[in-house]
Amino acid sequence: MDQHPLVLLRHGQTEWSAEGRHTGRTDLPLTAVGERQAHAAGRTYAMMNDRSPVLVLSSPRRRALRTAELAGLRVDEVTEELSEWDYGDYEGLTTTEIRERVPGWTVWSHETPGGESADEVGARADRLLTRVRDPLTEGAVILVGHGHLSRVLIARWLGLAPCAGVHFRFDPASVTVLGHERGVPQIQHLNVPPS
Repeated sequence: MDQHPLVLLRHGQTEWSAEGRHTGRTDLPLTAVGERQAHAAGRTYAMMNDRSPVLVLSSPRRRALRTAELAGLRVDEVTEELSEWDYGDYEGLTTTEIRERVPGWTVWSHETPGGESADEVGARADRLLTRVRDPLTEGAVILVGHGHLSRVLIARWLGLAPCAGVHFRFDPASVTVLGHERGVPQIQHLNVPPS
């Protein structure tokens, strides 16, 4: 059965994303730059796909919902499954600040006390990919979410371990398109900037 593309849209810039702060549960608005990025992301998607998606799912965080709105998308369902990685005690901290406590720390290779492990985020990604399998036979599906979670989604789409997300860059308001070539999962477009 043919599948249509799975499109990942990361929310636009927030104050914390601009500062490199880990933003999981904190519900920040887009900056003015983020709002412009979100508008542009809608144009980027329209240039890449001339058909309306059959399903749009969004994280419940206002940065994701506002990005979807400004990109011209109608969100069909809001789901916690698309929430960003829970950074626990490291919420709001930069990697540099965390490394003052834990040298060499990365979200991909170390624990996040009070938060989620890579495997737990990977399990959420797997549930999302299972959820969209049937709709993808009808048309494109868009997932509006966050940077680290989306990178895990890319890894799991390819059948890689969740921590393999470290290899994929995904900037604010960028678009990534996942698909298949003769039944083999592939990345069709990665980290396409808003235009």
